[in-house]
Amino acid sequence: MTHPPIRTFHPRRGRMSARHADAHTALWPSVGLTVEDGDRTPLDLDELFGRPAPKVLEIGFGMGDTLAAMARADPGRDYLGIEVHTPGIGNLLALLQDQELSHVRVARGDAMQLVHRLAPGRLDAVHIFFPDPWPKARHHKRRLVQPGNVALLRDRLRPGGVLHCATDWPHYAEAMAEVLDADPGLELVDHDRAGRPETKFERRGTGAGRPIADLRYRRVHDDSGLSGN
Repeated sequence: MTHPPIRTFHPRRGRMSARHADAHTALWPSVGLTVEDGDRTPLDLDELFGRPAPKVLEIGFGMGDTLAAMARADPGRDYLGIEVHTPGIGNLLALLQDQELSHVRVARGDAMQLVHRLAPGRLDAVHIFFPDPWPKARHHKRRLVQPGNVALLRDRLRPGGVLHCATDWPHYAEAMAEVLDADPGLELVDHDRAGRPETKFERRGTGAGRPIADLRYRRVHDDSGLSGN
């Protein structure tokens, strides 16, 4: 019997404000992508964005402030963000409308389902900023940064591409480092923020006394024989 995949997120809908709903109505048809469970149709990112350019994937963009800020400062790369939180999707769409960011696309659904649809070596960078830490031991299997997921993400990175994770939970930071260090196709770059803006969520964590950990790893060039799922 085939078991459904373990979810790494809480499905959260919530209500959009009028501003967010207006932005959704105006922009979703042109910049939105709904990721359906079980859909493995290959996704052509150049076609999605309408141009050939390096691609950055942000998994779980929250309210979208970080993604919008990084995209605004980096017009030479295309940014694809995926989230399940409806108000966050609405807020990012409003930011795209206000700031006229044409090189951002917004996906709704399971991030790993989306990653399965991408060609190997297609991404320039993957950002995983402050994912759900699932702090209870019985829920650790739901954490996004797991060996299988990391292998798949690494496979979708180009050689030299960067996987950048950040968390304000020390135990999760340790677990992340253990998983990333163990992947033979990744090597540690540094623990630098590398242009990642500080968020309100992050400031709350700092205010609560939780240290911020950034972990940046690069896909190594000599990774023949390695593959994702």
